[in-house]
Amino acid sequence: MYALLPNRRVASYPASPLASLLNLSRDFDRLFEAPQAACAGAEPKAVFAPRAELHEGKDVVSVSLELPGIDRKDVSITLHDGVLTVSGERRQETEVKEGEYLRTERHYGRFERSVELPSPVDAEKVAAAFKDGLLTVTLPKRADARPQQINIASN
Repeated sequence: MYALLPNRRVASYPASPLASLLNLSRDFDRLFEAPQAACAGAEPKAVFAPRAELHEGKDVVSVSLELPGIDRKDVSITLHDGVLTVSGERRQETEVKEGEYLRTERHYGRFERSVELPSPVDAEKVAAAFKDGLLTVTLPKRADARPQQINIASN
């Protein structure tokens, strides 16, 4: 006679390999949403970090950040020891007085984004422009950081 053994199902494994990949992707995204919370085992909080582009030309370094829905007066830019820091606050326009949110993916509150610059820049000539939710900071390179052509002397 065979003894009847209970049929155990391991609940921690997804039903299919595709579900496993989707869970991995979600968990990986959560890790970068709030690294401190992930390490502490706490539920990650919503974090807003503007997406950035860094471009280095011959004479200038340019940094562009997406800041949709943020007013120019709520943004602060600092440059210290080769690190450009943009900080500010996204304010919530209205408060829902009736009903409740079923889902919200918009983040409100303070943000800060720091970018290490690839070359020394002339802090006195830095310029910033803000148009249609795009902040562009132009940082001219210092003269000693620009590439220079060296002529070869003939004998």
